[in-house]
Amino acid sequence: MKQLRRLGKVVCGALITGYLLVCALLFGVQRQLTFPAPEALLSINDGSERIAVPNGTFFLWKQAPGTGPVVVHFHGNGEQVSNLSWLGEALQRSGASFVAVEYPGYPGAGGHVSESAIVDTAEAALTHLTTVLKIDRSRIVLAGQSIGSGVAVTMAARGWGVRLVLISPYTSLPAVAQNAFPWLPVNLLMLDRFDSESKAPRIKVPTLVVHGDLDSVIPIAMGRTLCAAIPGAQFLEVTGGHHHDLLDRDAIQSLLIAFVKAK
Repeated sequence: MKQLRRLGKVVCGALITGYLLVCALLFGVQRQLTFPAPEALLSINDGSERIAVPNGTFFLWKQAPGTGPVVVHFHGNGEQVSNLSWLGEALQRSGASFVAVEYPGYPGAGGHVSESAIVDTAEAALTHLTTVLKIDRSRIVLAGQSIGSGVAVTMAARGWGVRLVLISPYTSLPAVAQNAFPWLPVNLLMLDRFDSESKAPRIKVPTLVVHGDLDSVIPIAMGRTLCAAIPGAQFLEVTGGHHHDLLDRDAIQSLLIAFVKAK
C-alpha cells in the first residue's frame, strides 16, 4: 500500500512538473505563436507608396482622387501589408483611399512585435497621416481583421476614425487562447491581451462587425459578444464563412465599400 502511495506521488509529481514545463515553454514562445510574421518582404507593383513612420515601421498609401474616405487597415497576424494590395485597388476603384499599417518586427519594419509596440505604431501612423499628409480626421475609417481588429478597436476607443469595420474579431486574445488551449492558465500567461471587449463601450462611431459562422479560429460567438458591447454596432453573419475567406466574396466587398462610403 505504501509503495502504491509512493508511486502515486511520483506520478503526480511528474505530471505537475511536465505541466509546469509546458506552461513555461509556451510562455517563452508566446509572441512567436501570437505574431507568426512572414519571413520575407513581398514586393508591391500596384502603384502604392511606401510611407515611413518615425518609429521605424511604415504603411502603404494608395490614394484615390478627391476627398473620399481613407480606410486605415490593420491586418491579421500571419499577413503583411503586401498581401493587401488587392484590397487597396478595390477601395481605390470605389473612390476610397487605402492605408495598410505594418507591425513592428514584420518584414520591412524595425523593432520587436508586442501589443504596446503595435498600438504605438498605429498611433504614429494615424498621426503622420493627419499631420504630415494633411488628411482630415473626418475622412478616416478604421478597419481591422482578426488580430488587427484589436488594434482598430483600441484606436477607435482613443477617438480615431468616423467609422469602424471589424472582420472576424475577438473579445480578447486570452479568450481566443483559452478556447484553443482550455487546459492552460492562459489568462495568467499572456503578455499581449488586446482586450477589445473592455474598450468597446468607449466606441461612439458607426461600427460593422463581419464574422463567418464556420470560423474555427475565432468563434462567431466572440464576434457577437463584441458587437453587443459596442453601442449601436451592426452584425453581419456570413453563412459558410471561415476565418480567412470573408473578403474574398464580392458581396462582402460591396457591403464593406458601401459602409465605408456611407454619409
